Amino acid sequence: MARVYNWQLGREMSYWYAGNRPKRQWAAVFDINKCIACQTCTLACKTTWTSGRGQEYMFWNNVETKPYGFYPMAWDVRLLDMLQAQQWNNGHYDGQTIFEAAPAGERVLGFRPEERDYSYPNVGEDDVYGNVDKGAYFTPPHAAWMFYLARICNHCTYPACLASCPRGSIYKRPEDGIVLIDQNRCQGYQECVRACPYKKTFFNPSTGTSEKCIACYPKIEQGLQPQCFENCIGKIRVQGWINTPEQAQEDNPIDYLVHIRKLALPLYPQYGLEPNVYYIPPIHTPNEFLIQLFGPRAPEAAREYLKAREDRKLSGLLSLLGCTTKTISYFAVKGDKAIAYDDQRQPTVEVPITEPTFIRPDFDSVREVIRQNTP
Repeated sequence: MARVYNWQLGREMSYWYAGNRPKRQWAAVFDINKCIACQTCTLACKTTWTSGRGQEYMFWNNVETKPYGFYPMAWDVRLLDMLQAQQWNNGHYDGQTIFEAAPAGERVLGFRPEERDYSYPNVGEDDVYGNVDKGAYFTPPHAAWMFYLARICNHCTYPACLASCPRGSIYKRPEDGIVLIDQNRCQGYQECVRACPYKKTFFNPSTGTSEKCIACYPKIEQGLQPQCFENCIGKIRVQGWINTPEQAQEDNPIDYLVHIRKLALPLYPQYGLEPNVYYIPPIHTPNEFLIQLFGPRAPEAAREYLKAREDRKLSGLLSLLGCTTKTISYFAVKGDKAIAYDDQRQPTVEVPITEPTFIRPDFDSVREVIRQNTP
């Protein structure tokens, strides 16, 4: 095995191939606090990419209700049990990754879900953790809590699916780091299904090959947002390009949220894949659960998010989420406006940081009637 550097772990780790980062890496940030679980993203992806035969059970994009939601069933807690308790030490991961904890003769620690595990896409939906006693009311931190977790393929820097494929049919595109499966090489061994800790590769029994989220790369090539991003009603998503921490650019929205403000965090970084989809943690969830999902910085990130309204630049960037169909490669905040720019640094959209407020008088002098709030 080769030794590669994983900046999310703060150390080198073992991986089956030498480190070879692409020319630039596609990445995304999801603001969990704004997700309403409308599933519009799920349907947008489903109707675009997985409406064919053998794809009935496939959800390249899905939204789960944590802590009880899973698709497939128990995809994360089962692997956490297999990995067992591990240790973070001042932002440095001292535990084993799923590559380092793999049993003898296997490349990755993992499991293949059973067919019935894919039978409950809405399990745990809107189920809360904890009890609300008589007379209790909800104020952060909640006595009872849950949140929505939107998930797609993380297009990892060190993909487990790629490491496990005996056919070499999975690869990262050098121009954007998007992970794809060569359908001509794939023989349907399903090792990628077993290896992916996020369970975002799926086997198509009709074609005999595996399939997965492709980050809508035909749209990415045109400078456009993927389907699930464009159709997100909650405006929780932004996608673009991420650099390594030492090369972070302050006017790059992904770099700013991930590296500079450290507000957006990877999902289960302890697995060792260096995933490239990042999440702004929910503000009302117990720290122990947040640390398990997003690593030791999660509580601090949630606290920083609560103070975003006091920061002009940060609140301006968050206002840009979901406000354009085009990729936001750069951004700027000027006065009361946040401006998004494309790869050529041409402006694509500008939005007000503070929405204008208009107060109408209670008496309409033209019609000589009193305005009411009810129809």
